[in-house]
Amino acid sequence: MTVFIEVKDLNVKYGDKHVLKNVNLTIEEGETVGIIGRSGAGKTILLHVIRGLDEDIPASGKVVFHTARCESCNFVTPPSGTGKPCPKCGGAMNAWAVDILDADDDAKRLISRRVAIMIQRTFALYGDDSVIENVMKALNDINYPQANLINRAADLLDQVKLSHRMMHIARDLSGGEKQRAVLARQLAKEPMMLLADEPTGTLDPKTAKIVHQGIKQAAQDYNMTVLITSHFHDVIEDLATRAVLLEDGEIKMVGKPEAVIAEFMKSQKAVEKKEYKVGEPIIRIENLQKIYFSVDRGVIKAVNNLSFDVKEGEVFGIVGVSGAGKTSLANIITGNLEEANGVVEVRIGDDWINMLEPGYYARGRAKQYIGLLHQEYDLYPHRTVVDNLTDAIGLDFPAELAERKAVHTLQIAGFNEQTSHEVLPKYPHELSEGERHRVALAQVLIREPRVVVLDEPTGTMDPFTKRDVANSILSSREEINETFMIVSHDMEFVRMVCDRVMLMRAGKIVAIGDVDTVLEKVTEQEREIMAKGP
Repeated sequence: MTVFIEVKDLNVKYGDKHVLKNVNLTIEEGETVGIIGRSGAGKTILLHVIRGLDEDIPASGKVVFHTARCESCNFVTPPSGTGKPCPKCGGAMNAWAVDILDADDDAKRLISRRVAIMIQRTFALYGDDSVIENVMKALNDINYPQANLINRAADLLDQVKLSHRMMHIARDLSGGEKQRAVLARQLAKEPMMLLADEPTGTLDPKTAKIVHQGIKQAAQDYNMTVLITSHFHDVIEDLATRAVLLEDGEIKMVGKPEAVIAEFMKSQKAVEKKEYKVGEPIIRIENLQKIYFSVDRGVIKAVNNLSFDVKEGEVFGIVGVSGAGKTSLANIITGNLEEANGVVEVRIGDDWINMLEPGYYARGRAKQYIGLLHQEYDLYPHRTVVDNLTDAIGLDFPAELAERKAVHTLQIAGFNEQTSHEVLPKYPHELSEGERHRVALAQVLIREPRVVVLDEPTGTMDPFTKRDVANSILSSREEINETFMIVSHDMEFVRMVCDRVMLMRAGKIVAIGDVDTVLEKVTEQEREIMAKGP
């Protein structure tokens, strides 16, 4: 193979914090390099620096592209094109080395045209257009011949296994289908390199395999170099020919994927689930019913005659496929869904509060002691982490006390003491996806709730962060007797952290009790559906 990209002494520093530190890496033409590391390790920043278009990143060092450029039409290819006729116009291809961090705008544009990127959790599609129209627009961007435009678009959709959705409107696709449509649009550029940032992190295993196969096939068809980041070792195993372990902005190891993954997994912290004596019931449900009326479906019993309790200090899980009634139940318990029949009571001090009764001294009294973290959480983008946390309390704390409270809560949410202090002055966009999720969890916990309801808490977490949060939940209930209700499709997390679990199906309780016993009653079809996420 031929050297394609050289990263030399690359540093990215925000204030006193090194996001990337003395990174040196050589990437050869045609290889697939997997970059693995925890959330916040610097993986995404490294990809954006290599792409070279984000001038707001304070990067120093060199990122040298060794390419070939046509002296007639300026078309750029990987270095193996040197001395060959230009594939576009037949002109002479000469060797051309460009430091993307020190290049002029014209040079950056020539390189970037030949680099495709898939960004984490971002679906760059025209939402109102059909799938094939999206791909055709990408082909128009590179002036693809009109005579064969539709056939080429159809070929690309075949390549990513999306031909059966080509006439669908893009916004109506599932997450996995959108990701494949994005891949087809990027492949339309016939890129010499693909940068893929966590491209399948939120997809179920079956859909992820399809996306992976599309990337592997494209790499082969176009002699395309691929850089892919992930915090999931199976993604690196499936795709990479070589792997890089990134830790706190530094390269710790480069080598064969299996060796790098083995090193990465060494630091995985086990979940310490100790024996814990729970207290008396703190939530009491009897004969609860919630009925919806639908024009096309008639009467829907979202919650169908449920009776159970949750004990103080317990970590109680609720599992089931979408439509099982989990979210409706959680909204009733937290006082966010008013009209229902039956008994829903939460104990505050020595008093039982009726959550179906409106008013400040009824449901209103209990709601301030019940925390809820939605799966679609949000942070104020223009406020720092410490401001996001102290704003959540709604009190005018002295700065010193607010910071102390914020640091303590961030540790409960999964940060260590040092990183808790480091993230306080940051803005949400400066954090990784997993770090933002933990800050959102801390935003709930800082209100000192008696009961915390977590709706799909692990959707964007890497395996390490998931275990950190599991340990934090178990630690917080041990330290301050916190009670948790966890609504989740993630059976691994439920098994990791819950004392009891309830399986729901069509609004009813199928089973309730010991975690292993109940999860055995989940059908294969339900497992497959839940693996796709919420």
